[in-house]
Amino acid sequence: MKIRNSALAGIALAATAALGLTACGGSTTPAATVSPSAEAKVSGEITVYNAQHESMTKAWVEEFSKETGVKVTLRQGKDTEMSNQIIQEGDKSPADVFITENSPAMTQVENAGLFADLTDEVKNQVPAEYRPSTNKWTGVAARSTVFVYNKEKLTEDKLPKSLSDLAGPEWKSRWGASPSGADFQAIVSAYLELKGEAETEKWLTAMKENAKGYQGNGAVLKAVNAGEIEGGVIYHYYYFGDQAKTGENSNNVASHYFKNQDPGAFVSVSGGGVLKSSKNKAAADAFLAFITGKKGQEQLQTGKDFEYTVGAGVASNDKLVPLAELQAPTVDSSKLNSKKVTELMTKAGLL
Repeated sequence: MKIRNSALAGIALAATAALGLTACGGSTTPAATVSPSAEAKVSGEITVYNAQHESMTKAWVEEFSKETGVKVTLRQGKDTEMSNQIIQEGDKSPADVFITENSPAMTQVENAGLFADLTDEVKNQVPAEYRPSTNKWTGVAARSTVFVYNKEKLTEDKLPKSLSDLAGPEWKSRWGASPSGADFQAIVSAYLELKGEAETEKWLTAMKENAKGYQGNGAVLKAVNAGEIEGGVIYHYYYFGDQAKTGENSNNVASHYFKNQDPGAFVSVSGGGVLKSSKNKAAADAFLAFITGKKGQEQLQTGKDFEYTVGAGVASNDKLVPLAELQAPTVDSSKLNSKKVTELMTKAGLL
């Protein structure tokens, strides 16, 4: 499709400096601005394979279509399910854009050589720490690993100082997680990248002995709240989401942030990328630019998902601990290895 050099209504890509947030510091550096010539008018339709929260992506789609007139078809699924489908479809995939909750599925598609390069607009809007070094896809949101604990059963002085501490025999039958979920497997991917295969295998073997397994992070939160277990490893937004509703599954719970560049302080990015095989790449690029731009990130900021914003200098929901205070470890998302994680977790008897 030929890109015409006129403004794309509603996408604030022009001459705004994206603040360079960092996951493990507090510094901010302005990104390069986007020149008006980089903007484009788009039309037609695109298909988005979506493994991110459906309500959030629907909100993005509705606003993007309202602003541009581009028709967007959503196909909803799970991270690995959709990445495997895209790989199977190859260059004949009907998908124009792929969005995930966790980054290992993005790396899987990237390793298959199926993503196009990011546009300058997107790179200017999202700081480098929330993009893989390859720039084949980008973070569109982020979530922090936390240890949620029952306030009646644990005091702050008794909390684990590191995710690795949970492998100790003193934690046997006291904590839980959802090992079959993509969320937890992304955390293990970071552990593998930071600690290496031998240490990860050792930790997973100990986890098999120590932890109770649940189906979903929400179930872990509920079990902690009920006192069934003392604590659990989940992502931060499950607690905030429940608190924003009735609090019935979280009123007895507090969140512990490991910090100190610990694997348990891992910040996972939800990813977005444009397929090389896209039949309407101009509109696909514009959609990715929209959700990482000011309007898309403001929708994330004020939405009910309580995920962190990562683009266009838009601050996260003020109920969240600021990203810069999380002291997250530096992890290149392009190196997260979901295949090896699956092998190690299967060997440990967790899958």
